[in-house]
Amino acid sequence: MATSISATGLKGSLCSSFHGSWRTSMAGDDYAMLAKSVPNHVRVGKPVRARPMMKNVNEGKGLFAPIVVVTRNIIGKKRFNQLRGKAIALHSQVITEFCKSIGADAKQRQGLIRLAKKNGERLGFLA
Repeated sequence: MATSISATGLKGSLCSSFHGSWRTSMAGDDYAMLAKSVPNHVRVGKPVRARPMMKNVNEGKGLFAPIVVVTRNIIGKKRFNQLRGKAIALHSQVITEFCKSIGADAKQRQGLIRLAKKNGERLGFLA
């Protein structure tokens, strides 16, 4: 079955040959109507990428992870994250004061803060 396409729809015929050409099927009013319906410019935006998730590799593991998960479920994620932020800030202040008292420089202090974070991940505080 041969099929020709026009702007008004599909026309099928039982003939085995194609009647007309692309030029004749798209001539006149049909072509003008089709040309108006197609936009002149197509804008292509940047592809949408999912943002990478900052996840703890030891999530759900560690000695304190079950307690942390239960606490988060009881008090809610928003309040839990506020409390966690305050605890981390206090711990960083304690580390800073410790470094001042022993005369450690800023690089050593930063190393101790990173070590505290790694230990917190291993123990399950960041679950």
